[in-house]
Amino acid sequence: MSRRKSFSCSAESISLLWFLQIVMVVIVILQHHHHQTCDASTITITNNQTYCPPSSCGKITNIKPPFRLKNDPTTCGDPRYELACENNMTMLTLFSGKYYVKSIDYEDYTIQLVDPGIAEGDCSSIPRYFLTESNFTYNYPIDSNRVDPYEISYYSGYGRGHIIYLKCSKPVKNDPKYVDTSPCGVNSDSKSYVYAAMGYLKVESLRDYCKVKLVAMTYSADNPNRSLSYKEIYGMLQNGFELSWFSGACKQLCGDNQICEYPNSNLKCQSNICSYPMGADGNCDQMSKLRILAEDIILGIIKGALQVIGITKTYTLYKVIGNTKTDASSKEDVSISKIGIEIGRITGKYILPSYIVRFVMGLIVFFVLLINTCRRRHISIYESIEVFLRANTLIPIRYSYKEIKMMTGSFRAKLGEGGFGAVFKGKLRSGPFVAVKVLGKSKGNGQDFINEVATIGRIHHTNVVRLTGFCIEESKRALIYEFMSNGSLDKYISSKEDTISLTYKQMYEISLGVARGIAYLHEGCNMQILHFDIKPHNILLDENFIPKVSDFGLAKLYPNDIRTVPLTAARGTIGYMAPELFYKNIGGVSYKADVYSFGMLLMEMASKKRNSDQYAERSSGFFYPIWVYDQLNEEKEIEMDELTSEEMINVKKMFITALWCVQLKPIDRPSMNKVIEMLEGNIENIDMPPKPSLYSNETIQNDREVTFDEIESDADDDSVSLLKETNS
Repeated sequence: MSRRKSFSCSAESISLLWFLQIVMVVIVILQHHHHQTCDASTITITNNQTYCPPSSCGKITNIKPPFRLKNDPTTCGDPRYELACENNMTMLTLFSGKYYVKSIDYEDYTIQLVDPGIAEGDCSSIPRYFLTESNFTYNYPIDSNRVDPYEISYYSGYGRGHIIYLKCSKPVKNDPKYVDTSPCGVNSDSKSYVYAAMGYLKVESLRDYCKVKLVAMTYSADNPNRSLSYKEIYGMLQNGFELSWFSGACKQLCGDNQICEYPNSNLKCQSNICSYPMGADGNCDQMSKLRILAEDIILGIIKGALQVIGITKTYTLYKVIGNTKTDASSKEDVSISKIGIEIGRITGKYILPSYIVRFVMGLIVFFVLLINTCRRRHISIYESIEVFLRANTLIPIRYSYKEIKMMTGSFRAKLGEGGFGAVFKGKLRSGPFVAVKVLGKSKGNGQDFINEVATIGRIHHTNVVRLTGFCIEESKRALIYEFMSNGSLDKYISSKEDTISLTYKQMYEISLGVARGIAYLHEGCNMQILHFDIKPHNILLDENFIPKVSDFGLAKLYPNDIRTVPLTAARGTIGYMAPELFYKNIGGVSYKADVYSFGMLLMEMASKKRNSDQYAERSSGFFYPIWVYDQLNEEKEIEMDELTSEEMINVKKMFITALWCVQLKPIDRPSMNKVIEMLEGNIENIDMPPKPSLYSNETIQNDREVTFDEIESDADDDSVSLLKETNS
C-alpha cells in the first residue's frame, strides 16, 4: 500500500515539473517576440535565431548594437564599434588612444568620451592624447556613403572647442588667452611654464618662446569671449567630448547612395530627391524651373562648343535619387530642360565662336599695348640717368659696353656677387687693374646707379674708393673702380681663411684711415654724404693696406646745414644699423648713424673678432658693447693676442672710442672729427662713456621686435660686399 502511494506521489511531481518547464518556454518565447517587435535596434537575430541581450560594463549598462564588447558573440554588434571593459570601465580605442565612455545616447546617435588622463577631483593631471576636430569629418548631410565609424555631430546641442596646452620657457604676462595652470600644480619643473588656451590659437598669437604641447577636444564655453580659470577649463575636460555614428546608422537603415534626415529625433530615408543639372541636390517638388533653364543653357553652350571641334556627348537633363518622378510637373521640367539645352547648343555652336575670336584679338591688342607701355617705362629709367649725367660734370670716364667686355675679358674673373649684381676684375689699356661692378635690377629710376656716381664721382680722398669710369648703354650699367688688391677688411677680422694676419698697429692705422674717410664724407664736401652702410665688407684695402670706404648704393646727399634727414624706410645692415633708423623716439636720423656703424666696426677691429652673434640680443639678451664695457669698467682683460704697451694703449683707445660711438641716443655720440681726435690723443684725456644700452624702455623693445623683422627681410639685398680678393 505504501509502495503504491509513493509511486503516485512521484508521478504527480513529474507532471508538475513538466508543466513548469512548458510555462518557462512560453515566457521565453513571448519575451523574445516582444524584444524583436518593439526594439529591433537592440537585438541581433542570426540564422540560428541567437538573441543578443544588452551588455554592461561599469556605469554603462546599455551596450547594444551597433556597439559590442570584446567578449560578446561575434554575431552581435558591429566590429567597427567594439568597446572594451577594463577595470570595470568601458573604453573606446581612437587613433591608438583609449578613452573612457561616459555615456551612449541611442536616440541622438552620440557617444560621450573622456580622456583617461583627466582624473576626477585632481586638476593637476592633463589629457593623455592629442586629438582635434580635424581628425574627424562632419556628418552633414547624413550620407550613407561615408565610411568613417565616428564623426563630429552637426546636430549636437553643445558647442565644441579645443583646449591647447602650451609649454613656455618663460612666464607669459598680461595675455588673457594664456591661462596659467600653476594653481593646479601642472607645471612639471621650474624651468618651464604650462598654459592652457581655449579655442583656436592663431599662429601670430603664439609666443616665440612657447611650443604647443597638447591639444584636447572638449565642449566649448557658453560664452567663448568670457575669461575662464583653469579649474573651469578642467571641468570642461572632465565633461568630455561627443562623437556621432549618424552616417553608419543611415547606411544600416537606408543602404548605399542614400541621404537621411532626422526629424523629431527619428532617423529616416529621404525620397524624391532630384539632382540639378550642375550637380546640386534638392527636393524634386522644390526645383526652380528658372534654375533648370539657366543651367541647361550652360550645358547646351558646352555641347555646342564641343560640336564645333567635333566632339559629341549626350547629357542627362536631371535624375531622381529617391522615388522616380512621373507626374506632370516632371514632364514639364523635362520640356524646359530640352528648350534650355537647344538654346545653349545654338549659342555654343554659332554665337560663342565669333565672340571668342573677338576676345582673342582684343587680348592680343591688349598685350601689345602693355608690352609697349612697359618698354617705354623701362626706357624712361635710363632717360632719367642720361638727364642726370648731362646735368653733372663728372671726372669719371664713360665707357661703352663693348669696352667693358674687353677690359674684363668677357667677365671671366668674378670677384664677388650680391643684391646689386656682380663685380669682375678688369684691366685698362693703360695698364692698371680695375674692379667692374655690373649692376643688376635697378631700384626706382636707376637710383642705385645715380647714388654711386653722384657721390664717388665728384670726390677724391685717400680713404674713399675712387670711381674711374662708368657705362650706361640701354639696360646695361656698370661702374669701374680702382682695384683693391687686398680685398675687404671683413676677411681680416676673425678669418678662417689662410690669409695675412694684420697686426694691432695695422688695425689701429686702418681705423684712423676709415675715420678720416667718413669725416671727409660728412664735412669735407659742399654737401654732406651719409653712407648708411659702414661695415667690414665695405672697407677695401689697397696694396699698402690703406683703407678705402666703398659701396655708396645706399648713400644720401644733403645740404650741410640740415641736422636731421627724412627717411621713409630703414637702410643698412643688421648689427651695424643705428637704433634711430628703426626706433622713432630716441632722436632724428643724421650723420650720427654712420658714427654708430663705425663704432660697431671699431669694436670688431679692436678685438679682431666678429661680434659673437649679431642677432643674439633677440633671444638671450646678449649685446657685445655691454660686455666690452663691463670688461673695461671692471678692469678685466679682454681675450686677445699678446700686445706691447703701445698696442695695449691703442686698443684700449679704440674700445673706449667705440663705446662712445655706440651710445643709444644720437646726441650722446661724438662727431667723426672728435672720434679722430680721441684716437690720436692721449688715453688719459678720454673719459669712460656711460654704459651703452640696446633699448631705452619696454615700449621701444616691443616696437623693435616688429621693426627688426621688417628690416631683416631686406638686409641681404641692401648690404653686400662690393669687392673681394681673388687668387689671380
